Amino acid sequence: MTEAEGWRAVFGHDEPYPEQEDGIEAAVETARDGGYLALEGACGTGKTMLALAAGIHLVRDPDSDFERVFVLTSVKQQLRQFEQDLETINAGLPDDWRSVSAMTLVGKADVCPYARENRAGIDDSNVYDRCEGLRERTRALTGEGGDATAGALVQQARRAQTGIADSGESGVSYLETAGEPTPYLPSMPEHGGGATAEGTEFCPFYAQFLDDLPEEGDPAEAVPFDFADAGLIDAEELVRLSAGHGSCPHSIMGALVPEVEVVVGNYYHAFDPVTAATFTGALLDDSTFVVCDEAHMLEPRVRDLVSDGVGDATLRDAENELTRVIQPVAFEDEGKRARGTTDAELVRGELSDSEVSLGELELVRDFVRDLREEVDRRVTAHLEREHPGWRADLTDLTDAELPLRDPEEPAEDELSEWAREAGYGGKVWARAEHVGAVVERVLNEAEEEETKRATPAVGRLLNAWYRLDHESYFRELELDRTWDETEPVDSWRRAYNARLSLHNCVPADAIGDRLAEFGGGVLMSATLAPLDVFREVTGLNYLESEGRPVEERTYGLAFPDGNRESLAVDAPKFTYGNRGPPGEGNETREAHADAVVEVVGTTPGNVLVGMPSYGEAEWMAGVLEERTDAPVLRDESSADAATEDLKAEFFGGGAKTLVTSIRGTLTEGVDYRGDRLSAAVVCGVPIINTASPRTKAVKTAYDREFGNGFETALTVPAVRKARQAVGRVIRGPEEVGVRALVDARYARDSWNSVREHFPEPAREEFQPVSPDMLRFGLERFWDGQE
Repeated sequence: MTEAEGWRAVFGHDEPYPEQEDGIEAAVETARDGGYLALEGACGTGKTMLALAAGIHLVRDPDSDFERVFVLTSVKQQLRQFEQDLETINAGLPDDWRSVSAMTLVGKADVCPYARENRAGIDDSNVYDRCEGLRERTRALTGEGGDATAGALVQQARRAQTGIADSGESGVSYLETAGEPTPYLPSMPEHGGGATAEGTEFCPFYAQFLDDLPEEGDPAEAVPFDFADAGLIDAEELVRLSAGHGSCPHSIMGALVPEVEVVVGNYYHAFDPVTAATFTGALLDDSTFVVCDEAHMLEPRVRDLVSDGVGDATLRDAENELTRVIQPVAFEDEGKRARGTTDAELVRGELSDSEVSLGELELVRDFVRDLREEVDRRVTAHLEREHPGWRADLTDLTDAELPLRDPEEPAEDELSEWAREAGYGGKVWARAEHVGAVVERVLNEAEEEETKRATPAVGRLLNAWYRLDHESYFRELELDRTWDETEPVDSWRRAYNARLSLHNCVPADAIGDRLAEFGGGVLMSATLAPLDVFREVTGLNYLESEGRPVEERTYGLAFPDGNRESLAVDAPKFTYGNRGPPGEGNETREAHADAVVEVVGTTPGNVLVGMPSYGEAEWMAGVLEERTDAPVLRDESSADAATEDLKAEFFGGGAKTLVTSIRGTLTEGVDYRGDRLSAAVVCGVPIINTASPRTKAVKTAYDREFGNGFETALTVPAVRKARQAVGRVIRGPEEVGVRALVDARYARDSWNSVREHFPEPAREEFQPVSPDMLRFGLERFWDGQE
């Protein structure tokens, strides 16, 4: 069997597009050498099928070392596309081939039977804390020193259901989820206790999983169904098959992670340190072919995942937790008795086993307390300086960043200097993480409350704050608006959440190090260009220097040219300096308003307008309401439910205009297929706020690392955002529409032009047009369609 014949057997359609054939063979060949394919493919390239066919072929090839495909995508719509393509592949396999086994990774809230049905006091808001607490209790009951076996707990839970039914009690029902009855009651069972004593709650689903686990061997033996030839197991199917048996769906999912041929997840599953360490670690090796979808988001998403921070309330909770562990021992030493549930003997035993002294606990507690007081001092000083009389109206306060060093001059941060002057040396920073883990173990064993402990998070941050450098990492105090009625009326804590933040400015090392753990793969998006910048900021160049090949492919839009009009309107640059604040009319604002009005007025269908911010979106929506006839919808930063309602209103009924921020959620990953969208227009290059201290720190770090920080850190991501937005229009071969980029930087080759950041096919398509010729071009296009 030839290479091409091999992958064609798992290709889900009769014939590949030429781009798919070239891309699959490039991906396969590169991965065999341990490398990566960086692929920019416009809508219609068939990227998901390309990547799956290449990866599954390598997994099925007996001469390959690959054992699985790990798909990472940050967009739910794309996740569903991978699921659909997997089903297409399985439907088209040769008759004598077994189905490709696959599974989609989801969170506990999606699979916990109790949370899904809002039973036993468990819902989306508390499922993680409740789950961990119930698991720990179940393990404690069945582990060393426990008085039950996992099988006995399961039988107890099942007998509770049978006993109530036998008693003839009315209204008895099994807990049902995913259309399947489970063997248990909707309430949580308890072990022990009696008529006057409370028992210990346990999770019967987790107990069943523990009972099915072999004492030694593969955890997959606890899976109660045949997954080898099951095809795609999505969340609903996983819950139905697991909960119907009485076993924990989330635990079953963890057992299946290293066993199925294709795992579909998101960036968290590979790049979040905690998730990778506790859940998906089995996938992080050279037997995994990784697919990074929407890879233009890889750099900003990973930057967030490998940054860290804790809020003022978390510092407060950590101080309280440390006190609850310290007090029993301190009081006993003084001949007193401490109130509460923590036992002095338990604390002493844990400290002895962990080689942590009571003095260390007290030192960390004092440090956290003094640190919180220093945060309070800094926030108060900032408000007195920037908002005199701020206590009179807390609702008037705005978000703020309080940098702890000059963002453009790497140096030790002010909090580290304060700590040293206050007498807190390196030991308290370095040991804080270990102390936090000890506090968590003591409190989890001593207290019944099911909650996520604060001290481990604080300990991890303090350790990293002390350990990491000041060139690639930026430290600041962030003030985010909130509202807490429990705080005093004159306290800034009533209006703000203050957060100590440690930002990883240059995540290239974190990305490259993680990619180096995999055997190879594909990084793909419709907007990767310029690929030389993408390779730098994602660590691919480092991999290549280590002998891992990196190949590139760029495929343009394959749909009929006559179905689209692509315009770069030579209007004045829509920068803050040119346009001024919203509401102050000038030549720049008038030119952009005129261009958008022309697009809306000539388009026989829905129009999407992308502005640099929600404030600018509000301004443009006002202009369109005055000057156009079609209904105008304005997006604003809101919850998912409100956004979904807005989309439904936009898609329903007659032609409308939707105005949004280009940095919002409606310009990427939203399905505008068919007649949902006839034109998209973007005003300006959506570069993020360059006055932000964090932005300045990122730019400075990129200057040192890559040379041109403004271009690599700010301009290139902004251009990708704009291209993603206008890319919403043409999603299929029959679709017709206009794509307009309004700003001279898209139209001219000037010192700050962004045309060079487009791939060659896009540069050729987006031809410059003067504002006075825009309407002529639009009318000619739409007349031609008629």
